Amino acid sequence: MLTKKGKYGLKALVDLARLGPGETAFINDIALRNNIPKKFLDTILLELRNAGVLRSKKGPGGGYSLSRPASEIRIGHVIRTLDGPLAPIRCASRTAYEACDDCSDPERCQVRRSMTEVRDAIAEILDNMSLEQFVAGGADVEIPEREDHRASQTG
Repeated sequence: MLTKKGKYGLKALVDLARLGPGETAFINDIALRNNIPKKFLDTILLELRNAGVLRSKKGPGGGYSLSRPASEIRIGHVIRTLDGPLAPIRCASRTAYEACDDCSDPERCQVRRSMTEVRDAIAEILDNMSLEQFVAGGADVEIPEREDHRASQTG
């Protein structure tokens, strides 16, 4: 589930993606326009800056802006930066795998196998969606074809 941190981060990025070329926005303005607590937004924007998604400038004409075109920023990267792994449970994560205490055979665990498919489906969508597409409502997201695991399990 997307946390408030992830949701607020995406809202702020949409706000910044709508700026004109060379424009910046102050945290106070972004927070007001999007109904986000300013102190929380400070932390979120700092994390996104440290991850290379945003840049900041101090002084006159300062504020935050995207560090590269919205077409080059992937939503999957943003969510992982703010919320961590996309997997719904730790044992299905590629980047933060942790075995379950109650599982004696992770390779045969149906819950883990199913949640791994869920993780893969989420990653396919979010890793192929740019911020530009996200702002446009997710239009024209190209998802690479993959084997349909459900068809092989039911037939």
